[in-house]
Amino acid sequence: MGQNPPYLVGLVGTGVTPSLTPALHMAEARALDVDYVYRTIDLTTLGLAPDELPDILAWAQRLGFDALNVTHPCKRLVVEYLDRIDPLAAALGSVNTVLFTDEGLVGHNTDTTGFETAFRTGLPGAPVDEVTLLGAGGAGSAVADALLRVGTRRLTVVDLDAQRADELATELAGRHAAVVDAATPDALPRLLASASGLVHCTPTGMKEHPGTPFSPALLRPDLWVADIVYRPLDTALLQAAREAGCATLDGGRMAVHQAVDAFRLITGLTPDPDRMIRHFHSLVAPHEVLA
Repeated sequence: MGQNPPYLVGLVGTGVTPSLTPALHMAEARALDVDYVYRTIDLTTLGLAPDELPDILAWAQRLGFDALNVTHPCKRLVVEYLDRIDPLAAALGSVNTVLFTDEGLVGHNTDTTGFETAFRTGLPGAPVDEVTLLGAGGAGSAVADALLRVGTRRLTVVDLDAQRADELATELAGRHAAVVDAATPDALPRLLASASGLVHCTPTGMKEHPGTPFSPALLRPDLWVADIVYRPLDTALLQAAREAGCATLDGGRMAVHQAVDAFRLITGLTPDPDRMIRHFHSLVAPHEVLA
């Protein structure tokens, strides 16, 4: 292998054992001639509780890990245990990448930068005057911030939990020069009648939660539709959107570009996004067949 130092990276969260992220990172490292080991730290498999996160961080540091990716349910929990947080991650209150540095533990959020790049490259030139975001959880928060950074002038956050939608909308409006509203799903017929685009950020459409998050009859040909679900990659929502004549963006691009950004932060090297997207599709394809 190459002259660069070896890297040891982990992924912390519940149910992360089947994650494609380790294979994605290690394949890119091989292509760059870098020694890179990426392991899952599955809280479910190990019988660990999220409140044991401080111990996990301490042991990872002692055992020589260079970085950890952090996923559900630890993205917000991890913030209080860090020594420094990137301003964007701090504004979101959510971290998915922790670097172990000489200055301590440093947190970043590549979910939001990953979606921003995915949107710019996957739906170039798409209008963002008025966008509806479905799902006000951690992923929704990261995506919402990215949408406002790419120029969305009016964003409506839709969630079954009206309070959660309202809290996210208020927080976003306080940081961005845009109109941000909150709504519940019963408003979707009105919202989608005039929206430029829709981003779906709930688990609906995943193998464990099949179906569409709303009636496909609400889709119109001049509405673009993005879905952050990537297993399966071609969700029922995206299939319905294509049938309705909508431009679409699948969740694979966000998944890859957040990994691209994390890999760059961890190694200081520049990965090849197109190569990583091709590898991602080769990893997903067998699962698509089995789904």
